[in-house]
Amino acid sequence: MGKKNPYDFTVIITVAMLVATGIIMVFSSSFSYAMVVLGDGYYFLKRIMIWAVIGTFSMYFCAKVNYWTWKKYANIMLLGSIILLILVLTPLGKEVNGAQRWIGVGSITVMPSEIAKFTAIVFVATSLTRKREDLQKFFQGVVPYLLLAGMFFGFIYAQPDFSTAFVVVIIIISMVFVGGMKLSHFVGLVGAGSVALASMIGYIFIAGKGYKAKRITAFLDPWADPTDSGFQAVQSLLALGSGGIFGRGLGRSVQKHFYLPEPQNDFIFAIIGEELGFIGGVMIILLFMILIWRGIRIAVNAPDFFACLMATGITTMVIVQVVINIAVATSSMPVTGMPLPFISFGGNALVIFMASMGILLNISKHTNMNRS
Repeated sequence: MGKKNPYDFTVIITVAMLVATGIIMVFSSSFSYAMVVLGDGYYFLKRIMIWAVIGTFSMYFCAKVNYWTWKKYANIMLLGSIILLILVLTPLGKEVNGAQRWIGVGSITVMPSEIAKFTAIVFVATSLTRKREDLQKFFQGVVPYLLLAGMFFGFIYAQPDFSTAFVVVIIIISMVFVGGMKLSHFVGLVGAGSVALASMIGYIFIAGKGYKAKRITAFLDPWADPTDSGFQAVQSLLALGSGGIFGRGLGRSVQKHFYLPEPQNDFIFAIIGEELGFIGGVMIILLFMILIWRGIRIAVNAPDFFACLMATGITTMVIVQVVINIAVATSSMPVTGMPLPFISFGGNALVIFMASMGILLNISKHTNMNRS
């Protein structure tokens, strides 16, 4: 394993800044909604604080556990994740806002799709480490991972949750590519995937039925129907635009007062832009860029193949979710539910991301960051 180095302090301080910002912005964006609807303005603050503490312990635990330990539990984790994804589609699943994505009793809930992302990273990294030489063969090496990605996509899309399903597929494909897939196979897959995605979007748009079609038409012109299909996009743009360079000031958002639905979740970046302005939004993006940079550095300089793949999967998960969330908030892509890592309200997501950062820290401890 080589000599151990200090943990990557940049990752620690960046994650701490993002989580602290998330706690502040969740409280600021949710107070009005929580006070009026739930009768407790501190409802979301208290819960995000609890989850942040749990996430901190998870991050600490995973940073202490040798990253090779995860290989022992890869198969069990995959089986458990599949069982949870099946159970969420049964009467045991809890439906919220038309989506059945949670399993739980009372106020304690688990989101299997978040666990699936973490499971996919561990299992694919373990499998590729054992079958690295097979990746040069398309049917023997690549197809099994495509089937795995398709299985995850199918279960999660059925909830329905297209964005998370898409993230899992991107994570798996990126890990297979880094693992040694032929460039020609990768280009072919990207091309086929792009055609399939474009065809699906085109079909939904032409059919013109359901909320998916409305989201596509709203993306093309949100102002055409600002009170219905384009409502979220319009309110998000108004929030970002009214923030200007320096913002209205912390706690002074207007759009969070029942204009932008549940601003503490998927559209929290819009509230950041409104209250902290362009400067605040850029600072958040810079923090994510620093974190992503460190993740890539750790992956490139990883002490072994398994560590490289784990770091690749974790970093890819952060990249894809940040890009999708900010793209949705800025109306650069159709509206879809995707939390902003470390910042949006959501206990399961926060714990998974912080635990993943713990694994990244453990890998950094075995990594010589001065290597080219």
